[in-house]
Amino acid sequence: MPHNEHRTTDFFTEDALPAPQVTPADAEHIAARHFGITARAKALGSQQDANFLLYADDGTVSAILKITNPAFSVLEIEAQDTAADLLASAHPELRIATVLRHPDGSPCRATVGTESGPAIARLLRYLPGGTLSGPRHLSPSTVAAMGTIAGKVSTALRGFRHPGLERVLQWDLQHADRVVAKLAGHIDEPVRRAAVQAATADAWAHVQRLAAVLPSQAVHLDLTDDNLIRSPDGRLPMPDGIIDFGDLSTSWAVGELAVSLSSMLHHDGVEPHHVLPAVRAFHAVRPLSPQEAEALWPLVVLRAAGLVASGQHQAAVDEDNDYAKAALDREWRIFEQATCLPLPVMIHLVMHATGPAEVPARTDSPVHSLLRGLAADNIALIDLSTGADSMDRGAWLGAAAEDRLAASALTGGADAVATQYAQARLTRAPALSADSAATVPTGIDLWLGRTAVVQAPATGRVLTAAPGRVEITCGPQVLTLSFPHAIHPVVTTGTTIQAGEEIAHLPSETPVHVALRNADSPAVPHLVRPEYAAGWLPLTADPAPLLGLPASDRTDQTDLLDRRGAVFATVQEHYYANPPRIERGWRHHLLSTDGRSYLDIVNNVTPLGHAHPRVEQAVSRQLRRLNTNSRFHYASVVEFTERLAALLPEPLDTVFLVNSGSEAVDLGLRLAIGASGLRDVVALREAYHGWTYASDAVSTSLQDNPNALTTRPSWVHTVDSPNSYRGRHRGSDAVRYGPEAAAVIDELAATGRPAGAFISETFYGNAGGVALPDGYLAEVYAAVRRHGGLAVADEVQVGYGRLGHWFWGFEQQQVVPDVVCVAKAMGNGHPLGAVITSKAVAARYRDQGYFFSSTGGSPVSSAVGLTVLDTLRDEDLQGNAVRVGGHLKHRMESLADRYGIIGAVHGSGLYLGLELVRDRITLEPASEETAELCDRMLDLGVVVQPTGDHLNILKIKPPLCIDTTAADFFVDMLDHALAQLGHSH
Repeated sequence: MPHNEHRTTDFFTEDALPAPQVTPADAEHIAARHFGITARAKALGSQQDANFLLYADDGTVSAILKITNPAFSVLEIEAQDTAADLLASAHPELRIATVLRHPDGSPCRATVGTESGPAIARLLRYLPGGTLSGPRHLSPSTVAAMGTIAGKVSTALRGFRHPGLERVLQWDLQHADRVVAKLAGHIDEPVRRAAVQAATADAWAHVQRLAAVLPSQAVHLDLTDDNLIRSPDGRLPMPDGIIDFGDLSTSWAVGELAVSLSSMLHHDGVEPHHVLPAVRAFHAVRPLSPQEAEALWPLVVLRAAGLVASGQHQAAVDEDNDYAKAALDREWRIFEQATCLPLPVMIHLVMHATGPAEVPARTDSPVHSLLRGLAADNIALIDLSTGADSMDRGAWLGAAAEDRLAASALTGGADAVATQYAQARLTRAPALSADSAATVPTGIDLWLGRTAVVQAPATGRVLTAAPGRVEITCGPQVLTLSFPHAIHPVVTTGTTIQAGEEIAHLPSETPVHVALRNADSPAVPHLVRPEYAAGWLPLTADPAPLLGLPASDRTDQTDLLDRRGAVFATVQEHYYANPPRIERGWRHHLLSTDGRSYLDIVNNVTPLGHAHPRVEQAVSRQLRRLNTNSRFHYASVVEFTERLAALLPEPLDTVFLVNSGSEAVDLGLRLAIGASGLRDVVALREAYHGWTYASDAVSTSLQDNPNALTTRPSWVHTVDSPNSYRGRHRGSDAVRYGPEAAAVIDELAATGRPAGAFISETFYGNAGGVALPDGYLAEVYAAVRRHGGLAVADEVQVGYGRLGHWFWGFEQQQVVPDVVCVAKAMGNGHPLGAVITSKAVAARYRDQGYFFSSTGGSPVSSAVGLTVLDTLRDEDLQGNAVRVGGHLKHRMESLADRYGIIGAVHGSGLYLGLELVRDRITLEPASEETAELCDRMLDLGVVVQPTGDHLNILKIKPPLCIDTTAADFFVDMLDHALAQLGHSH
């Protein structure tokens, strides 16, 4: 047994802690001799212990054999096992690797001999599911779950006391400075060693200022991706289990979270802001004090520095430990991520995540204006935000857009033009980017329309005076002026200047950057990424008052989603759990208020593209003249309905105008039932047609209504979904769907309930753009018609050329419906729908009364409808759907060679669906994986959403103006995301 079972470990008295040298054969012998288990042992990696899976004869894992480092005593092991039992009792929803017990209740624990001396061996409960280890990207929900578990552990262990906790471990962040000092010499590369030492010194200084008020308690101190076990029942890596209490000790409570956060930083695509969901989740379970929030990121840095130093040390002293060697690159990445931003930035970012937003300090009113010779009331402010009128028509994409806008204002007579502090600039956002751009300004940019003198706003000291740059103290802050290097300041470094004293002479047309930062802050970039703005801005102040301008409005709008939830019916859901705030669109781009551009892959509502100038002009022009209801006599409604009817084959020559697809389907059914005199309707299963009473009645999508098939009214009858990919009949057997549906229609007629209408999408949208089997509609239409019914075609999504090769979906089936329902594309976002039928069918509506739609067919709606048709033709958007859609489909199909999760690519033109499955034989839908993929794609700058009854299909229905560059960006990001999420073959 260990030489003193009542002692506890002090890392600093040990030269090294190499893992015990135990082979699998040794482990099998230990299991048999000490625990009576005959098993096959498989070694598991460990930094300082020896761990083995014990397999029974049937191949199942019976237990974990853990042989603890000989340096650790019985007292310490008892503390760990007691804490594990305590946690299992406090949180039964968590799976805990507790020590197994003999029939008499005693723990399965024994002292065994190793080459390094006597060590304690235990049998621990095996938790199936696997760890979160590896490079796989961690989704926000996984990160939040890790934070929640850390919070639960911290809360459960708060009152736990045991003498075995009083240890001095190298992983205890209370000793991080000493650990790095002891082990840094093992970091061979001088640059890396210096970086680790410098970061440690800086972080340790921050922590020491707070150490006296940081609460201490029992902590697991190793709730990392290596020790959190994912639920075996979940398809995504969601942790619900905890192993390895080997680092249990008494330390700062906040260290529990710091250790967990650090382990997230090496995962693919994870950078510091991605761990904030864990901070919020921990804080919700176990609130952090302001001091703990302030200390958290310095502790993450200390953990990262300790990992690097300890890893290099362990690899050196334990040369046979492949686990320790394999971790070296991962540990360095953790350090790089932990230190990639200045420490004060991350401190403020964390504090913002755990409490009210910190508003930057206001600048005191200056004694003198910064710029002499300019009238403050003649300085024009330019708005470069997402909501600015100046950003219309894609102006944000133009090179030197800011300079052009400034020049225009100066031409109008302004003394100068100024930008606004902290207002995200859309002009700095690239159209297609996997990473957010630096769009949030930390100062103000000026363009001078006349000569001006820079003067000191108050007494201060010149910190820097060089060509193109001046820094002077301004109260507790530092004022920085940047201008062309050809301009030399008239002050010198190190001198004191008085208020009003000249600093530099600036010629007309000089650009100037003005910034204020806290005197003790690090250098601040002119622009910062929006994810980190809450960390950078508290280090700065708005310099506008120095120019005689009002300070920028910093009203926090983070409660907008809560306000929506308070008044907007929650059944009207929004995309994404934490959606970006989208306030502008242009062509196939959506723009957030953060100045982030997203590629729009889902908006079939806007076939021409967002904010199309021709639509804007048509609406504006018509609104200036007249907008009323269609019972008045005016030209545009006639011209529009003529154009629309001309696009359809005979005898479809009569148009009803409404406001939406749901209304169009509802009216289409009423027309068919009224004309046929037959009340029953046949619809496809797994289809969606709308939300009105009639359109909902024939909607059978289980995703839109889980009870769809059991709550249909008696007059609705359904036939099999003719899905040739995952339906009852697949591939070439899909030809059986048509005769079977016709048989159902014939049987209804035989029972005295002939169908008055058959309704279906002409290209199966809810299934992700699956083409109907060849000849399907011809067979079914013939069946319904021979019993006196009508064929209703739902073209709401596929109509208007989206399929590329066909303007209407029914053309692909070589049929002509009796009633066609259209919407979506008709108005390019303006509410507009239509039903087109024959005069004979339309005339029968008189039997049911009259029809009227207040704004359907209004002058504005008609003008929009005409403009959309003109633009579709003039810009050859149907041809674009063929060209770009074909390219896009080919590229997605090529991904299937590398990613087994891709089951099929459905569709035609720009009406596509990428179906994700867990098995290409069983076609088990990958629903959770699809949701995770959509979230990751948003982070990579792409808006895409799932569809289908299993929500396992990416619906790909972008504006028809999308180009091949954007299509390639989408596929590249899809490739990137699938790899990061571990879906490669």
